Amino acid sequence: MAALGGFLTQVLHIALMLAAAPLLVGVVRWLKSRLLGRRGPHPMQPWRDLLKLLRKRPVLADGASLVSRVAPYVALGATVLAAALVPSFAFGMTLAPMADLLLIGGLLALARVALALNGHDAGTPFGGLGAAREMTFAVFAEPALMVCVMVFAVLISSTNLNAIGFGLADGQLGLRVSLLFAAVALAAVALAENARVPVDNPATHLELTMVHEAMLLEASGRHLALWEMQAALKLLVWLGLLATLFVPYGTAAPGSGPFAWGMGLLLWVAKIGLLALALAVFESAIAKMRVFRVPEFLGGALMLALLAAALIFVSTGLA
Repeated sequence: MAALGGFLTQVLHIALMLAAAPLLVGVVRWLKSRLLGRRGPHPMQPWRDLLKLLRKRPVLADGASLVSRVAPYVALGATVLAAALVPSFAFGMTLAPMADLLLIGGLLALARVALALNGHDAGTPFGGLGAAREMTFAVFAEPALMVCVMVFAVLISSTNLNAIGFGLADGQLGLRVSLLFAAVALAAVALAENARVPVDNPATHLELTMVHEAMLLEASGRHLALWEMQAALKLLVWLGLLATLFVPYGTAAPGSGPFAWGMGLLLWVAKIGLLALALAVFESAIAKMRVFRVPEFLGGALMLALLAAALIFVSTGLA
């Protein structure tokens, strides 16, 4: 029965993530519009755009190779697998033993590489420019992520998301300044990884400021729908990671029944909604920084992660 419950939870979780990802993007856009005094598009508009694009045949550039055909599926597949590993309304899913922060980071890195190769493949200047910027930002973002993983490894003695969630939810660790530093560092990395303000602006197509959109200028039809779905799902994965790592309370325990799942779902929706509101408020209140300032921004995230690691070593007596 436990195995059946874990499998059912896993299936429901994947369906929830796939259904909620485009809706999350629509909600963030709608919130930003309302904060700026505009009516804004309907929150379901991303789903309408995806369904419309899926009915259209992709048009490839003359110089495009097999990479442009395969890259959208590789990126989306890697992101879907990462989403399957990040808990939402319940712990103890079938893939819970594989829900390791290092594996999730590797899957998201694979999706990033596929996106960069897609930008290079068409041979356009903007595609190469966006891919170069994307990989440059990753050089600074990935070390900060790895240091934060080390913080949890020392604090919980595990990098498994379920173990981390249990360890933080029971309240035995208490409030730690190191976790606050790690949360700020991971939030900065999440902004960079999802091409959000102040690192990038997903709503612009200005040539001198594009990063993520520059690699998708040649995508169209079904391929563009896959890329848009991958971007939406990656944003939900990062928000889910932040919720699981720092606010794991209310998530249903392994072996729980439908009532606990329903309560966990309501709390998960509330946590993701609050994070989406925080993202919309932050993006509405701050301007996009210059491209050459992004390494300084991510360098600050790395410094905070290193400070969190140092405090953890001191407090646990491992220094």
